[in-house]
Amino acid sequence: MNVTVAGYLYLVAAALFIFGLKRLSSPATARRGNQLAAAGMLLAVVVTLTDRQIVGYGTIVAGLVVGSGIGAVLARRVEMTAMPQLVAAFNGFGGGASALVAAVELLRDPASPLRTLVTIALSALIGAITFSGSFVAYGKLQGIVSGKPVTYPGQRFVDLLIALGTLGVAGWLATTGSPTALWAVLGASLLLGVVRVLPIGGADMPVVISFLNSLSGVAASMAGFVIDSNALIISGALVGASGLILTNIMVKAMNRSLGNVLFAAFGAEAAVAGPGAGEKTARSATPEDVAITLAYARSVIIVPGYGLAVAQAQHVLRELASALESRGVDVKYAIHPVAGRMPGHMNVLLAEADVPYDQLYDLEDINPEFDHTDVALVVGANDVVNPSARDDPSSPIYGMPILDVDRAQHVIVVKRSLSPGFAGIDNPLFYLDKTMMLFADAKKGLGEVVSAIAEL
Repeated sequence: MNVTVAGYLYLVAAALFIFGLKRLSSPATARRGNQLAAAGMLLAVVVTLTDRQIVGYGTIVAGLVVGSGIGAVLARRVEMTAMPQLVAAFNGFGGGASALVAAVELLRDPASPLRTLVTIALSALIGAITFSGSFVAYGKLQGIVSGKPVTYPGQRFVDLLIALGTLGVAGWLATTGSPTALWAVLGASLLLGVVRVLPIGGADMPVVISFLNSLSGVAASMAGFVIDSNALIISGALVGASGLILTNIMVKAMNRSLGNVLFAAFGAEAAVAGPGAGEKTARSATPEDVAITLAYARSVIIVPGYGLAVAQAQHVLRELASALESRGVDVKYAIHPVAGRMPGHMNVLLAEADVPYDQLYDLEDINPEFDHTDVALVVGANDVVNPSARDDPSSPIYGMPILDVDRAQHVIVVKRSLSPGFAGIDNPLFYLDKTMMLFADAKKGLGEVVSAIAEL
């Protein structure tokens, strides 16, 4: 392929990446954004393979068929509750691929100039950390590895030694181009990824996945410099920047710093009872009680959480909202930035159930409305509606922005039990006089509420 033609096609691919990313900023255009970005990546891959004459057209077509088939199967078979694990795996494979590209380039030409050796070392280091760290995150979310922080005395000192050793062998690789140094960098980086993610609790995995996504982009960009691929440099930079921006948004939503997430082992403490929990009991309600309270309300704000995803109850929740709207009830949805187990988890679930986009409200927009809302319906959420974050300076989550559901006239919580959330602390909301607890699986319980409303 002509070099000029290839350059123009890479430019088109980069433009598709940028336009696709831009359209991901709105749920209404997100699907089209994904399609544009995927088309750009397809174009970049095909141009690279044909331009470099790496493989024949038959191999390219075979790769596209096999890869598309795997993607189609995953898209249809992976449940929404397992989507964070899938994203973690994608991050890991992306980082691993970048590390392999760097390794192959070094083995092909150990006498590369210093600039190339530096980028090889960085790509191998960041890519390997992303690979191992992402699969530890996958294991924690999947339940293969304990979701609690895995710690031991002197861990931070040991981790510091491993980090310094990794940087040392990376410097050795950058200055000598030694294949032995390459294997040392890969081994040390893989170990560093494991030991750094293990001490992080399951509640912080969404932030970790977002950060690792950013690292996978940086590794890809480094790999682009190694093989002189503008498309890879641009796409990697976009992924790295967007992942870091999202990570920053999430840690702000939790009123924490990225350093605190990565190094504080949050969640290692035993569950702590909320103020007054020992003296009060939660008020249990029947589906009929909930139906009456909701049906005769003027306004209802629904707060979805991870329990909604576990129960796959988004469709029955949509049925409930439709039943209320048919009775003249004003229904809105309050979305906390870190609800669920990945960024945008609740938005995706509700979009799957055809919930109108204009009914979804961010924390800043919906919080002022709770004061004059008749009923706040909490479905499977816990830490993001815990008043301790606002009122109790001794709480581990104090200062985290929450949805102020306790300020509504009535609160209904649909939850299996009074067990604590990811943060491992009790929720005083459950014991308020205005709160009714519907102890049930979200899908089953909401289905019974819908049936009860139909009979009113």
